[in-house]
Amino acid sequence: MKVILKENVESLGKIGDMIKVSDGYARNFLIPKGLAIEASTKNIKALTHEKRNIEEKAQKQRKKAELLREKLEGLTCPIYRKEGEQGKLFGSVTAKDIEKVLADQEFKIERKNIKIEEPIKTLGEFPVEIKIYPEVTAKIKVVVISEE
Repeated sequence: MKVILKENVESLGKIGDMIKVSDGYARNFLIPKGLAIEASTKNIKALTHEKRNIEEKAQKQRKKAELLREKLEGLTCPIYRKEGEQGKLFGSVTAKDIEKVLADQEFKIERKNIKIEEPIKTLGEFPVEIKIYPEVTAKIKVVVISEE
């Protein structure tokens, strides 16, 4: 089934792309979630008319993402944890913990967009990548500090 994407879908394409997917995937996932519409002749004509609006919307979202990246770039997130012997933490620092610290600093980032290379289980400074928009990522520092 051919569909037209109404939103950016990471594994499929960008807004306005016409792609071919399996019928079940389109009917059960993409269309009900509002991520795509069926590519009928009527919708294809409407797409050519709306493509300009879609591109403008994508440019605005990208500009917002660029501004957010500038604010986030080089940001330090302190996280306090109890430590055991040899500097190891009780548990590990997760994307949920980082999301909470960023929310306290008034940044609304979803935890699925926070990419931690490996679980943080010791004290120290760790680089973390945040995907804000396709092809727009920011790098922050997570500093794990001993809680006294």
